[in-house]
Amino acid sequence: MSFQQPSILLIGRNGQVSWELLRTLAPLGKVTALDYPDVDLTDSDGLRKLVREIKPQIVVNAAAYTAVDKAEEDEARCLAINATGAGVLAEEAAKLGAAIVHYSTDYVYNGTGERPWVETDAVEPLNAYGRTKLAGDEAIAAANPRHLIFRVSWVYGARGSNFLLTMLRLARQKEALTVVDDQVGAPTWSRQIAEATALAIARWNGQSGVYHLPQAGFTSWYGFAKAIFELDPKKAEQILREVSPVSSDAYPSKAHRPTNSRMSGEKLAADFGIRLPHWEDSLRQVIETL
Repeated sequence: MSFQQPSILLIGRNGQVSWELLRTLAPLGKVTALDYPDVDLTDSDGLRKLVREIKPQIVVNAAAYTAVDKAEEDEARCLAINATGAGVLAEEAAKLGAAIVHYSTDYVYNGTGERPWVETDAVEPLNAYGRTKLAGDEAIAAANPRHLIFRVSWVYGARGSNFLLTMLRLARQKEALTVVDDQVGAPTWSRQIAEATALAIARWNGQSGVYHLPQAGFTSWYGFAKAIFELDPKKAEQILREVSPVSSDAYPSKAHRPTNSRMSGEKLAADFGIRLPHWEDSLRQVIETL
């Protein structure tokens, strides 16, 4: 019996998550992956033309404006990419009867308290990046009833620019470091995000809406850094001798950061049967790939 796999349009192919999605989505269907300049989320007409030509059954939007501090002075462009462009993709997908998968962030919440955020919590972004991502979530939900929006946080991996690779580099360059200890969340491996996405698509049975996609457990950036240094397989190359915790005030930034980035994954587990591993277990796996 023949089985025709769905056509999947992946927006983004060079980012931390999109690079992993190229591998995890391949068994599900024919993947067309495009990145800037072949696709420009600020060009609405170009986006519409692209979707109409490819005619995908599923659009996976893994592209975004993620320069959090720069967004404070560049909110218009940030909004064009994170909200307007995302909305156009959702709208054009809907016209084809296609579904859309999109990635959001814990920055849509106000970042206070200590309990994990749930999907029904009130949204109150702290900064321009959070505002534009929330606007994107709302635009997608309004344009396409067949949508999955995965909110992720503290994303890192074996490639690109991220906290893990920065800490490993600094451990070979500095004898002392200070790391923020009053922001708490779950470090989340980009590969786990991609694998969970593919699994959710494979198990998709009419569900729609926002889902948190967190690794199990939580820590501070300081705790994350300590774990990285301890698990470093080339620890002998480190010249680092002292790591000290500091408050966020020690690193003033243009954009206000949340102190609580914890998110509950219970809705994802209930609707899709997906639970991500503990962040420490994933960190061990990532480091083994370096």
